[in-house]
Amino acid sequence: MVLRGGGGGGDPDGTRDDAPTLSALKRLERSQRTDRLDALFGFERPLEPCERTGWLINMHPVRSGGCMCVYGGGLGSERVFCMTHSRCVALQLAFPTTSCLGHLTILPDGPIALQPNHLVGLKRHYLKLSFSTVDELVKVRKEIAPAVKKNRERDQASDVYTSMLSSALAGGSLTTAEEGASKKITNQMDNIVDMREYDVPYHVRLSIDLKIHVAHWYNVRYRGNTFPPEITRRDDLVERPDPVVLAFDIETTKLPLKFPDAETDQIMMISYMIDGQGYLITNREIVSEDTEDFEFTPKPEYEGPFCVFNEPDEAHLIQRWFEHVQETKPNIIVTYNGDFFDWPFVEARAAAHGLDMYQEIGFQKDSQGEYKASQCIHMDCLRWVKRDSYLPVGSHNLKAAAKAKLGYDPVELDPEEMCRMATEEPQTLATYSVSDAVATYYMYMKYVHPFIFALCTIIPMEPDEVLRKGSGTLCEALLMVQAYHANIIFPNKQEQEFNKLTEDGHVLDSETYVGGHVEALESGVFRSDIPCRFKMNPAAFDYLMQNVEKTLRHAIEEEEGLPLDQVTNFQEVCDEIKVKLNSLKDVPNRIECPLIYHLDVGAMYPNIILTNRLQPSAMVDEATCAACDFNKPGANCQRRMTWQWRGEFMPASRSEYHRIQQQLESEKFPPLFPDGAPRAFHELSREEQAKYEKKRLADYCRKAYKKIHVTKVEERVTTICQRENSFYVDTVRAFRDRRYEFKGLHKVWKKKLSAAMETGDASEVKRCKNMEILYDSLQLAHKCILNSFYGYVMRKGARWYSMEMAGIVCFTGANIITQARELIEQIGRPLELDTDGIWCVLPNSFPENFVIKSTNAKKPKVTISYPGAMLNILVKEGFTNDQYQELQDPASLTYITRSENSIFFEVDGPYLAMILPASKEEGKKLKKRYAVFNEDGSLAELKGFEVKRRGELQLVKIFQSSVFEAFLKGTTLEEVYASVAKVADYWLDVLYSKAANMPDSELFELISENRSMSRKLEDYGEQKSTSISTAKRLAEFLGDQMVKDAGLSCRFIISKKPEGSPVTERYPRAQCKETLPSEMAEEPLAAGLRHSGSELSMTCGSARTACPYGTTWATAIGIHRLL
Repeated sequence: MVLRGGGGGGDPDGTRDDAPTLSALKRLERSQRTDRLDALFGFERPLEPCERTGWLINMHPVRSGGCMCVYGGGLGSERVFCMTHSRCVALQLAFPTTSCLGHLTILPDGPIALQPNHLVGLKRHYLKLSFSTVDELVKVRKEIAPAVKKNRERDQASDVYTSMLSSALAGGSLTTAEEGASKKITNQMDNIVDMREYDVPYHVRLSIDLKIHVAHWYNVRYRGNTFPPEITRRDDLVERPDPVVLAFDIETTKLPLKFPDAETDQIMMISYMIDGQGYLITNREIVSEDTEDFEFTPKPEYEGPFCVFNEPDEAHLIQRWFEHVQETKPNIIVTYNGDFFDWPFVEARAAAHGLDMYQEIGFQKDSQGEYKASQCIHMDCLRWVKRDSYLPVGSHNLKAAAKAKLGYDPVELDPEEMCRMATEEPQTLATYSVSDAVATYYMYMKYVHPFIFALCTIIPMEPDEVLRKGSGTLCEALLMVQAYHANIIFPNKQEQEFNKLTEDGHVLDSETYVGGHVEALESGVFRSDIPCRFKMNPAAFDYLMQNVEKTLRHAIEEEEGLPLDQVTNFQEVCDEIKVKLNSLKDVPNRIECPLIYHLDVGAMYPNIILTNRLQPSAMVDEATCAACDFNKPGANCQRRMTWQWRGEFMPASRSEYHRIQQQLESEKFPPLFPDGAPRAFHELSREEQAKYEKKRLADYCRKAYKKIHVTKVEERVTTICQRENSFYVDTVRAFRDRRYEFKGLHKVWKKKLSAAMETGDASEVKRCKNMEILYDSLQLAHKCILNSFYGYVMRKGARWYSMEMAGIVCFTGANIITQARELIEQIGRPLELDTDGIWCVLPNSFPENFVIKSTNAKKPKVTISYPGAMLNILVKEGFTNDQYQELQDPASLTYITRSENSIFFEVDGPYLAMILPASKEEGKKLKKRYAVFNEDGSLAELKGFEVKRRGELQLVKIFQSSVFEAFLKGTTLEEVYASVAKVADYWLDVLYSKAANMPDSELFELISENRSMSRKLEDYGEQKSTSISTAKRLAEFLGDQMVKDAGLSCRFIISKKPEGSPVTERYPRAQCKETLPSEMAEEPLAAGLRHSGSELSMTCGSARTACPYGTTWATAIGIHRLL
């Protein structure tokens, strides 16, 4: 049984859950409507007390009673924490809207709010305010927020010493400000100085508090409307059920050179798959003949039997689809870019025939422009491809994603030909239509489904949000879970500080930290079968030989976890390594075939965080340490680490800035509303004030200093508390370990798959493939979040924000890679430095892999990679944290100190070849631009080349794709370059001959570029770009309706002429026509428009004519054949 809630979802009137309270009648109507849709999809609200077991697939907040959309009423309550100066506030606090206050709890020994000296048990006093609904929380929050702001400003304006001095001079006692406040302030609202957790979404709050997560089994005991249901997790049930999954795609009519318009165009076909069975519904008004049942199976593992329904018109087509959805009751509906194209088109066409899609199947657009339903999940696979797929291709469309992930080339058709095919070749069109549904369904089932529901088990969100939210948001949600269970109150979201000043009084324009170190060191062709020159340092080999035993001991004991006394061939391996090192030392200058390696640090940034116990709350200053009881002579809990700060500030001094502020205070500013009165400076919001201050200051600096910005980089030292509550570090460690576990299982099932393929057991092969993909998805899901823990701390609005932590992580990582480079330079040749690794070549005779034999039954043999081991001992000696502390006894506050280092190099390779292109400028290298090949000749990694980028010239992409293969031919460097030159000569001939022997259609395909516009054209205002100019010309040619929506993909050609004009203005108006020979200027225009989903493109031009319209600036190219 799939467990789902009994209420919730959207309102067809567009009423949001945070809107003002609805009338009782409207809420009743809404509840009845939602219950009807729930029942339609098999989720009936229980009428009698009962107990059920189910797998939670979805959850939603509902307005009625402030409850969750999991069977029953109020399962939890909204809450907000208010920090006070005194405990007596809780007894005297009175709200003007007391009826809103559901429950108030005093927390004298409650959650930890990080403050000075909190480690010894000092805790601030908090009041926990609980409410039945979100509306009630919002009302009280609005009343408390102004008081909190005023009280905080008051506290910042006064300090403890001033208060004590004034009290003593007045003859009073030397009481602290906090004690005095509780005695003197009669209005207890003045004692509230902080407010926390008031902005946590309701369903997230409940999921955290009650440990209710999607993708777990639960027992639900319903006891009637009087009592809340009892929900108990069933951890003994592990195997997941198979929800009903429906993946669909539509094909529509369109006018020539037009984007499909839902007001006038129709749906020709709807193709969809439900649990592996395919269906196709055709519109016989458009399609010329009935289509028989057929099968579309692109690969044996992607079966696609299709049953066809031939409907007389579009109204019957849509009604048939709605009825089939109601009949099959899918739990998940899958699309590819459905939020933008499929759903809105179906909704509009249904409305044209008097059908309400919300009433029929419960789906409608929400405030974010996404189509969702309470009783069914909508999974748009495009969101997964963009965020989590790590696609090795340069495009995110369905064809490219299917080719990369499913391993086959989907059927492709020119959109301009579809209407013709509907009448002349309906079977071909049907095949194309179902191919998209098959690709969407199997991509979801193999990759997206296990990925998203793996994250749902630990992230307190519904699947729709887990799919669509950014990785930083998911990371924060996970941290909130861990903080709650560690009894820590969440920090408030980081707020922007306007016009912050540097220590010497300059206005900061921006500040950040220096990121990871990336450097290109060499260029050229490196092949493992072609010798290259090495010039090594004999002293480096002396160092390595002296440390062979220590290096191997560390690799065996620390990395492999194998006791040294169980190893039987330790000395033999050491001697073998020394012999090879000594041989290299004797002949340091040699020509030898290279070993091409990538030495990278596994999960470098997370492991730097874990090694150094880095977390935002542990970044402390001298004042914090001075107030701490653990700050005693000899204490080793303060770890000082260096990072680099980079700031851009204005050269004006503090006094000049203050004078500008004074000038602004005497001026008037535009009204907030039309026809309003001008506003004084103090009437502006703080954001507006900062904007005017910065603008005026920039104008002043431009005149007085002849520059606006000064950039400064400085090293800073930050103290990390090694005793801070470790919930952040523990969260990162748990995630890292879980990912390592899944990576290990992925390798296990990969081996099992190979064994099954050798035996030929088809059922076992299928099972092993599924398990391999499952664990690959799980480790990818964890990689996505794991990599976010570092970047999250610098995310705007993050609750756990720390520039210092991000800077320390990057600076430490750069030092690790730099130190590795220094060693590699002496024993080989470093080629390229990445943020987390180093590409290098070592002599072929360099010690490589060695088998360590042991008496351990579980590990009789382990393989040690010496290149990795020699770098790991360097990391251990230079980057081990000897101050790592753990709380041993909470009662006596006893900590134990130990050494911690989880930073290890991993060895990838050896590889067959590495290609690093040279820069066109002398003395410069191209960073992050190389191609690496496996021993079997396949491409292992490709970085920085146009072939991977979206929208680049096809000419360049095709050239690069063909030239890479040429680098693997030949047995000497001369032969390699000759092979490459042969490919290059062909394309040079194309350029020098102006493509004289190439058809125009093929030429335009090669030289056109693609750019996507994420926003509507009107939203770009006065901005200039090639895609904006393209869209404007397209609107002139085909009408404004072509560019009315966001997501436009423009295809264009950039002309050489008019020479000297900006690229964005090179389109042939009258002045361009004057450059054309008269006989060419008069020839007709040939244009073709291509459309696919959200992509709109245009190619124009005939054999000898320029295109005066549309998206192609083809004057010089069409006439003179210049690229």
